[in-house]
Amino acid sequence: MTPKGVCALEPYRVRNAVIMAAGLSSRVAPISYERPKGVLKVRGEVLIERQIRQLQEAGIHDITVVVGYRKEEFFYLEDALGVKIVMNDDYASRNNNSTIKKVEDILGNTYVCSSDNYFMENPFSDYVYDAYYASVFQEGPTDELCFTTRGRNETIVGAEYGGADAWIALGHTYWDKPFASRFCELLDSIYDNAATAGKLWEDIWIEHLDELPMRIRKYPADVIWEFDSLDELRSFDPYFIENVDSSILDNICAVLDCRREDISHFVPVKQGLTNLSVRFQVGGVSYVYRHPGVGTEKIISRESEAFSQGVAKELGIDRTFVYEDATTGWKISRFIEGCVPFDYHNKEHVAAAMEIARKLHTSGVTSPWTFDVYHNTTEIIDLLGKVVFGDFELLLARATRLNDFVRADAVAPVLCHNDFYEPNFLVHERGIDLIDWEYSAMSDYASDLGTFVCCSDYDIPQTERVIAEYFQHEPTREELRHCMAYVALCAFYWFVWALYKDKTGHPVGEWLHLWYRAAKSFGAYALELYEG
Repeated sequence: MTPKGVCALEPYRVRNAVIMAAGLSSRVAPISYERPKGVLKVRGEVLIERQIRQLQEAGIHDITVVVGYRKEEFFYLEDALGVKIVMNDDYASRNNNSTIKKVEDILGNTYVCSSDNYFMENPFSDYVYDAYYASVFQEGPTDELCFTTRGRNETIVGAEYGGADAWIALGHTYWDKPFASRFCELLDSIYDNAATAGKLWEDIWIEHLDELPMRIRKYPADVIWEFDSLDELRSFDPYFIENVDSSILDNICAVLDCRREDISHFVPVKQGLTNLSVRFQVGGVSYVYRHPGVGTEKIISRESEAFSQGVAKELGIDRTFVYEDATTGWKISRFIEGCVPFDYHNKEHVAAAMEIARKLHTSGVTSPWTFDVYHNTTEIIDLLGKVVFGDFELLLARATRLNDFVRADAVAPVLCHNDFYEPNFLVHERGIDLIDWEYSAMSDYASDLGTFVCCSDYDIPQTERVIAEYFQHEPTREELRHCMAYVALCAFYWFVWALYKDKTGHPVGEWLHLWYRAAKSFGAYALELYEG
């Protein structure tokens, strides 16, 4: 090539690459609970290492890896392969638009890649003419991002999730300078909007297709691989499940007396505000593996939980329980098919829940552990540090006053669940089971009633009817005010707990506002009953 030709090609020379590696990759649970997907070894090679080497072989040596979840596992790449590391501490509270934000000053003639892709052939080159998204043809139905294109260059004019017999987004992308410049302008303009936090960068791009032209670059179906589940990984690499270093798989094998190859059908479980869970099968039977969430060791006693789980199993309250490690908190339970949501306005559901509460509270079992909702609230406030907003001091003062009143009632503690609300009731054809005993310990019986109500949409009259259902008679004034006070105390506890989860990067969404409203309204009513 002549010097003139080299000069003409210069605007199209690839300057650098960014590899996104910040996310949890929950779809390959439970392995991703232990280490990031990008550092898994597939067919003898670490996924991200293989991709870095392919970039370098194509002449791209300026490579930045953006890390977040278990970021320390990527640090070795700096010395081993000469990449740069950028930290994204917003990975848990925002989608991958936060990763783009972290590197927007270096984007332009840039490969933007994911750490977990496996390319059978090197897809990279040192010169690219315009922005593109790698694409393969998907026969049959798919949930992936499907493209509609126009013209000889196959410019993308439409993109939507789900379709059939379509060219889908799969693999890397290339951002030329005009694309990167305009995208970053748009991202900056909307970044602080609450609605932006949960969006993929692709979602933002799709909303501005006319301003952000990109074409597809087609690849054969067997060149680019993306693993959306552990079963897909095992299908691609039959030895992966045997060779991967995983204490989770070892735990499952030890408890269920099986081999790794006997475990299949891994599906992440979306529900749960505290932990990570995955469903799986062994011998045709479905189970759930519960992995403790980040920061829970500071607010949950796993020994207490394991004790109460054993009691619940003996009482027939939780028939799903199989085993829990009392030190670390991992747990295996049976998965019950065909469950329907617990309905706070279904009389049969509510009656069954109150029967479970009475059975637990009257069991006579004494636990070595205690759960004082007000004391635990103050402990979490200490973890939060100074909380300054609106009426927080009012809510705290009201909770302190109510705590003085309920203590003066001198109610004997009983074994309680203390997380007694809708997601923890499994409603199925054999009845109702109460699961997730993380907060269980000796407490005031009204702690369970308080949590049950503050997590519902009940008003005062509806709450009074539930309290009557629990007692199996109309409550006395003393019983009523005691229970109402606990609705407020529990609501305030869960509100403060939600603030803590938000601070640790795991927001709980609308629950925060629900508990705030309950703490305020029931707190005022309970004080009227005590002071009136």
